[in-house]
Amino acid sequence: LVIRAKAVSAKEVDSGNDIYGNPIKRIQYEIKQIKMFKGPDQDIEFIYTAPSTAVCGRLLDTGGKKEYLIAGKSEGNGKMHITLCDLVSTWDSLTPTQKKSLNQRYQMGCECKISRCLSIPCFVSSSDECLWTDWAMEKNNVDGRQAKHYACIKRSDGSCAWYRGMAPPKQEFLDIEDP
Repeated sequence: LVIRAKAVSAKEVDSGNDIYGNPIKRIQYEIKQIKMFKGPDQDIEFIYTAPSTAVCGRLLDTGGKKEYLIAGKSEGNGKMHITLCDLVSTWDSLTPTQKKSLNQRYQMGCECKISRCLSIPCFVSSSDECLWTDWAMEKNNVDGRQAKHYACIKRSDGSCAWYRGMAPPKQEFLDIEDP
């Protein structure tokens, strides 16, 4: 799931027992979904996470003022689960390119695969891949130039490539190998 949402309240809830019979606690955030970028046709009402960052929980500001871009896992029935490993960013911290790509280009990349490059050299194995090099090229940075200013989208010939720009993509555009 990928959504834009505000957290309006939080409460600690039981979510079953561990193997020793001890209760498992989770934080249940009630949210107001603003937009669904990827997921089911129903609104997400609740996001669940562990009760602290020590056990991979994500803390969200409640009160409905901060908007977030949240990527997590669907639990069905309007429920979502997030951990420290999932993407959670405030909407205001996104670049104009990221916002425009999410709102207008996101669906153009659904058939593309982004392959991580952890150390140079690295290569794509098929034409439907975009090579993400921020980690290798920018000293282990997961929020680098490609992440902030490029979108991996499918071209008219069926291949995928990085696209940068604020204007709508043309039929053909430049392949970017080394941003």
